[in-house]
Amino acid sequence: MQGGSNSPVRGLGFAFLAFGLFATHDAIIKALGADYSVFQIIFFAMLFAFVPMAILVLADQSTGNFRPRHPWLLLARSLLSLTAMSSAFFAFVTLPLAEVYALLFATPLLITALSVPLLGETVRAQRWAAVVAGLVGVMIVLRPGVTELSVGHLAALCAALASSLAAIIIRKIGSEERSAVLILYPMLASILVMGAILPAVYVPVELPSLGMMAGVGLLSVVAQLGTITAYRFAPAAVVAPTQYSQILWATLYGIVFFSERPDTMVATGAGIIIASGVFIVWRESRANVSERRPVLRTANPRYDAGPTPRPKFFRQKNRN
Repeated sequence: MQGGSNSPVRGLGFAFLAFGLFATHDAIIKALGADYSVFQIIFFAMLFAFVPMAILVLADQSTGNFRPRHPWLLLARSLLSLTAMSSAFFAFVTLPLAEVYALLFATPLLITALSVPLLGETVRAQRWAAVVAGLVGVMIVLRPGVTELSVGHLAALCAALASSLAAIIIRKIGSEERSAVLILYPMLASILVMGAILPAVYVPVELPSLGMMAGVGLLSVVAQLGTITAYRFAPAAVVAPTQYSQILWATLYGIVFFSERPDTMVATGAGIIIASGVFIVWRESRANVSERRPVLRTANPRYDAGPTPRPKFFRQKNRN
């Protein structure tokens, strides 16, 4: 679907900016993880993100009430999102940034595969081939039998699986639940659950670290608004592949700040995964490929980004 102003170049600009901010968000998490538990980081990051996100949601007068129509599925989605976030944060702390991204990029492939048994959607042979190729890329990154499979690798794979299941739930109930419900309930769940865990892992936070945690939360909000704007100006098929630019930022941040060196096998596996994901997006953007499009019509597959609010000043104008 074309954006409101039909400007793909402008949409691409906002998309690349948004995913650059997301990558910066993840690099800050890695830096904080040297001194703080991921649970403590999530608690403060969500606390700082909740206020601006709530203001944006409440600014939309069409929100209505906050009563969920599918409370159990919403609860499942909230727990899956929290699992994905915790797992991804842990993976970023323990593994090289680019390696984590290579594994998280399997999320769109899993969404496509899981949409068949869970939603009854149609995925034809070419997209199945792309899914299989992408999973081969994952195996190249993991190199079972050659390198030791660490808890960080398992955490990254858990984040990808939980994110894909959460996205499937959004695909199922997203048209019936209000955006405010889909956004605020998982954020509240994160704050409450992490707040309950916090006493067991709490370490006094110095002011610079608190500022970094606030930065994580605020970057998440700004980056999500950037993706909204990108989709407003450009079609999903143009915007969706830009998420893979995050691995370039991750490689740069890894070299400059964490003394990480690019790994040839990780680069090869990531290239296969990215190519598979881009192919799936391209196939789904074509007319009459299938009745449903599990990736393009699903929420942002990032582990920490659910459906984003669309206040009046971000809405597309209705067109006859």
